[in-house]
Amino acid sequence: MDLNRSKETRFLPEIIQGGMGFYISSPFLARAVSMCGQLGTASGVGADILLARILQNGDPGGHFRRALAHFPFQHVAQRVIEAFYEEGGIPQGVRYKGKPVFTVKPSDLLVSLTICANYAFVYLAKEGHSNPVSINYMEKIAMPIPFAMVGGMLAGVNFVTMGAGIPRQIPDLIDAIAEGRTLQYEVPVLGDDGKVKRHHTMSFDPKTFFGSELPPLKKPGFIPIVASNALATYFATKFEGRVYGLVVEEETAGGHNAPPRDLVRDATGRPLPIYGQRDVVDYRKVAALGLPFWIGGSRSSPEQILWAKSVGAVGAQCGGIFALSDESGMDPKLRRKLREQGFRGKLIVRTDMDISPTGYPFQLVELEETISDPSVYEKRPRVCSQCALVDLYDRPNGTIGYRCPAEPEDKYASKGGDKDTRGVGCLCNGLMATAGMGDKGEPPVVTLGKYLGFLPKLIEGPESSYGVKQAIDYLLGTTT
Repeated sequence: MDLNRSKETRFLPEIIQGGMGFYISSPFLARAVSMCGQLGTASGVGADILLARILQNGDPGGHFRRALAHFPFQHVAQRVIEAFYEEGGIPQGVRYKGKPVFTVKPSDLLVSLTICANYAFVYLAKEGHSNPVSINYMEKIAMPIPFAMVGGMLAGVNFVTMGAGIPRQIPDLIDAIAEGRTLQYEVPVLGDDGKVKRHHTMSFDPKTFFGSELPPLKKPGFIPIVASNALATYFATKFEGRVYGLVVEEETAGGHNAPPRDLVRDATGRPLPIYGQRDVVDYRKVAALGLPFWIGGSRSSPEQILWAKSVGAVGAQCGGIFALSDESGMDPKLRRKLREQGFRGKLIVRTDMDISPTGYPFQLVELEETISDPSVYEKRPRVCSQCALVDLYDRPNGTIGYRCPAEPEDKYASKGGDKDTRGVGCLCNGLMATAGMGDKGEPPVVTLGKYLGFLPKLIEGPESSYGVKQAIDYLLGTTT
């Protein structure tokens, strides 16, 4: 059944669990949420990096090898396992073995790794129950998307949520995968002025790669993440019948946010975000589009979910309340520290305009021993080793180059980069550290939404914890 077009069996959960990147929204968190009847979301962002590291850690519990044992093209799964699996795990303190990074012509090993990672994430999120699950991607991290989507759909993912850009290519990509066609996906290429000059089309033929046709696949429902009436209208009208619903994400949501319409600069010339009336969404107009929608950003309370329903939404997208739950993929020590400080009302989340290489505003938690600490930021060597957030640009010789404002300044400048790199951090390595899979000495980057008022309602003291079911019961007002 095509979920985007069918209204016969609409799944309309009150809560969509946010897709928090680099394993915070792990398959196991998504599974726990879905088993409670809401929409659990596994993040596919950086899934290739994560699977390579999980296998090098010895795949504790054997979960990912168990998932890959069901992958329909076993020669591909075995290629990945042979390349990265370490029996018993690499010794503590030993650096992870590198993996290929994405270019517009990725290696067969990287394509295999990306497809298998997304398959395994969805498989594990769906394991042991029949409720729907979603996978989340970032439009900004464009090159892995066609391969990631193949993996997710091979595992039977029910929904795809996607933001951090305008994911206008996803409906066509879903159709092409389901119909077994060669995939075409455009990625932006910058010109000399740092603006998008053209698009390069990546091509992938699953039949040639796997050596046989894809099995019959169902089309997942597509739920784009938008931040304005204009984008809500665009997806509802341009892709009529091909969009399941919308998530409207406000500026206090964790992770990346849409840039404000207005900016001011401080005394040093650094940009400061000013969200004003032009950034306010008119939910009456969103409701009039006729698509189900959910509101994200500081909605993790029963009162806020009721408010969302009062303006026409089905419910809310919630992130931070699940990021701090026992089932999330966050490093447990870091999670405990965040819960403790949040419970005491001492946790500060600031909108940082510099830290993300994307240039998007990013909600950064101020926490000692993380990249938010200026002394930690200054001591960290500028390393760009994962290259997930690179910009593509035209070299003088006509080939495509790759650069990131988080890499060493001289290297970035030598590639024609002219952004101010002050304050830019490596989110790839930092978020990997937040999930407990960073390289030795790599400081974490922590992001949460700005509303943390759920903590005193869920835990009795700063050292207490809570699980997914407790969080959902609280959000739905069903706590006994």
